[in-house]
Amino acid sequence: MNPETTVSIHPYFRPHEGKWDEFIGSLQAFVDQTANEEAVLFYDFTICEDTVFCREAYAGADGALAHLNNVGSMLEAALGISDLLRLEVHGSAAELDKMREPLKDLPVQWFVLQTGLKK
Repeated sequence: MNPETTVSIHPYFRPHEGKWDEFIGSLQAFVDQTANEEAVLFYDFTICEDTVFCREAYAGADGALAHLNNVGSMLEAALGISDLLRLEVHGSAAELDKMREPLKDLPVQWFVLQTGLKK
């Protein structure tokens, strides 16, 4: 994993009242749909109380955008039964710049890489 090209997406969802089981039931389908993507570095879901977080990272902006295209219809359905509480995208300025136009209609908070450690 190269921190200068890695892009991570951090969406936080809150399923609507009465839709928890349906939303949670869709998570494995997201994982299955993502499994064959070449640029995915990791992809999983975590839960804290009534909030569901998708922990995901890709080898570059192109990989992240390809993922969003791959799960687009599923994501649209999930957003119909949940609220998107927060959406962060983390990466280098160069990689984030590739994503700004395609994601311009979403409430993205852009986190630009400043420094880090690569092992």
